[in-house]
Amino acid sequence: MFITLKWLLRTLLLPPAGPLLIAAAGAWLLRSRTSAGTRRAGWLLLAAGLASLWLLATPLVADALARAAEREPALDLTRPPQAQAIVILGGYDQRSAAPEYGGEPAPGSALLERLAYGAFLAHRTGLPVLVSGAAPEALAMRISLARDFRIEVRWVEDQSRDTFQNAQFSSRLLRAAGVSRILLVTDSAHEWRASHEFASAGFTVVPAPVGVWAPRETGLKRYLPAASALTRSTAALYELLGDLARRGLAALKLRRQGD
Repeated sequence: MFITLKWLLRTLLLPPAGPLLIAAAGAWLLRSRTSAGTRRAGWLLLAAGLASLWLLATPLVADALARAAEREPALDLTRPPQAQAIVILGGYDQRSAAPEYGGEPAPGSALLERLAYGAFLAHRTGLPVLVSGAAPEALAMRISLARDFRIEVRWVEDQSRDTFQNAQFSSRLLRAAGVSRILLVTDSAHEWRASHEFASAGFTVVPAPVGVWAPRETGLKRYLPAASALTRSTAALYELLGDLARRGLAALKLRRQGD
């Protein structure tokens, strides 16, 4: 129930739904034929919703939000990582039956980027791999790593539905194997929050983010809306809000312990 409610709030509050709902509320007020003040509020809401959607879809704003969310640098490949295993996190981005793979599960583009980097690190370091996520994506991750990258996954954690559960459920598997230091592979915007969740579960974490910010669009393209930029803005906003909630819960827990 909690996971469903969180998903619903995420869908309704973040773009594109959030700004569109604000614009829709403004349009509804304009059609209500009430006072001049109500109509002014309607125009303000309509303009705010559409303008915020436009801005969040521009690479300029998306890059600013991404850089605010990304607080972990790229892994330094010139130094041997002080880790015992590689953990690759899922992200609800998979197809249960991909026709081009003969009906086998396949990861989506965002998840595939994590898998490709995790496989790169596994080949480079020789460390064993754990994949973590809900059952369908964990299966797609394991199959893709074996089929596409020649990496045999040692541990599969397929019960988690959010980052907190990723850390807690992975801990049960890795602790039993004597693993306490991990390379953690996930999206660059997600890395900061994920690293803290795994640290709270008792791990020493070496962040290994993928999709680390780098200049993409140039010139006029930075000011024009694009679907890819809106996706980056949404992901960054989700992680910024998620980290704020994580810190709030941690502060509340400390306060209760103090009482």
